[in-house]
Amino acid sequence: MSSSAFSVAERVALVTGGGTGLGARFAAVLAQNGAKVAVIGRRIDPLQEVAQGIEGSGGRALALSVDLADRAAVEIAFDRIEEQIGVVDILVNSAGIQAMAPVTEMTDEQFTSVLDINVNGLFRAAQICAQRLLRAGKPGSIINIASILGAIARPGSANYCASKAAVIHMTRSIALDLIKDGIRVNCLAPGYIETDLTRWWLETPEGQAAQERLPIGRFGTLEELDGPLLFLASDASRYVSGTTLTVDAAHSARIME
Repeated sequence: MSSSAFSVAERVALVTGGGTGLGARFAAVLAQNGAKVAVIGRRIDPLQEVAQGIEGSGGRALALSVDLADRAAVEIAFDRIEEQIGVVDILVNSAGIQAMAPVTEMTDEQFTSVLDINVNGLFRAAQICAQRLLRAGKPGSIINIASILGAIARPGSANYCASKAAVIHMTRSIALDLIKDGIRVNCLAPGYIETDLTRWWLETPEGQAAQERLPIGRFGTLEELDGPLLFLASDASRYVSGTTLTVDAAHSARIME
């Protein structure tokens, strides 16, 4: 297989939650490899910063403030993206939130708010993307960002673990619906990755103790997700759909944490 199989040149990518953390990195990597990239999320300032960084490096980018809980707003965002850079044929569903609390203290709002974004918002973006690909008669790749916490549990995270387990299994079902139309749907499930959003926890005594227990003895870096992302986004994975690519240096392979 030639390196061109991993190319995303001239593709149109949409990254939800693209203003910070994993989403910002995914947007930059796709742009560096030739894709035109739209980033959406609730806060426009970080989204614009990501888009400006891409354009400053010679790429094409668009930033839009969108509430994924609002279907009409998501539809309008897809309209604007199509008008300005084309039909989205790579969707990276990276938007997600956490609200940690012991099960005896977790409120209804903490539980449902995480499910609303991590599951409902993800489904909404994937559905709209698929509908528009079908309308345009184009193939595509939908990449849902899950987590190893969709397969293993962590205390104080009933809502987040439930949401990521739902994403993994929902991805399998959506993949079956769309594979005959040339639309591939997969999950990327990172382990503990150091980002601006996770560094606060990773630097706590609890986080440091978790690092010492990791098989590789360190947290992952954003750069270590670049290859898996490009694999799933490109034609290099043209026979891969309905699967979860776990990137955690054997963390979830252990019997015990």
